[in-house]
Amino acid sequence: MQSAGLQEQTIYQANPGMHPAMKSMRDQLHHVCRQHVNRYARVETMDGDVFEGVIVHCDKGILYLKIPGKGMRRSFSQNTYEDVILPLVLYELLVITLMLL
Repeated sequence: MQSAGLQEQTIYQANPGMHPAMKSMRDQLHHVCRQHVNRYARVETMDGDVFEGVIVHCDKGILYLKIPGKGMRRSFSQNTYEDVILPLVLYELLVITLMLL
């Protein structure tokens, strides 16, 4: 989208050679995640963040993980919520581990 009268300046462009590899990785992760919907998993990101919850959906490069909210209170509200849906970008994920009971 370009606004009238504004010039564009690209500040980042992915290496064209990386596109096929990144798309392949995203598609592979998407396939794996779709096979394990409604399963409890631990997810670790490339930055070292670790989340545990239930895989509820995977679409367009995003993994949706339901994590317990532990009755947290929303700001400016008296209501509490029990679960939170956390969207995680597939290409940021390092490890996905199923938690077997």
